Amino acid sequence: MAASFAWGLCLAGAVVVLSIVPLGAARSKADFTMADMAAPRAMFDRLPEWGKRASWAHQNSFEAFTLFAPAALLCLLGGVTAPVAAVAAWVHPALRLLYLPAYVANIPPLRGLCWAGGMVCTGILYVEGLKAVLAS
Repeated sequence: MAASFAWGLCLAGAVVVLSIVPLGAARSKADFTMADMAAPRAMFDRLPEWGKRASWAHQNSFEAFTLFAPAALLCLLGGVTAPVAAVAAWVHPALRLLYLPAYVANIPPLRGLCWAGGMVCTGILYVEGLKAVLAS
């Protein structure tokens, strides 16, 4: 069971790293140069519309990870054995991975479902983790 939480944590981190790919593509479309490294956020206005969404998706990936990681660690360290938590640990990174193209392609219903599903998964992990810690 612990492997599910460890894998979920690693995969969620990988999704954050993968969120750089569409952002990098958008920056190349905006003629990114080394001079832009002095103020990388200043080039935001030069990004195409899908590139702006890629930037927001990248930022949101960090935000989602900062909520998910402590929950997964709580379950990992708390010895959670609830199958629903193991499933949530795997589903969260899958939803976050689907969230990226949904955001970049501007598909709000799918993006919203992926975001909400990821939040539910994170909530499940917190609940199960707290139950395990408080029971010990």
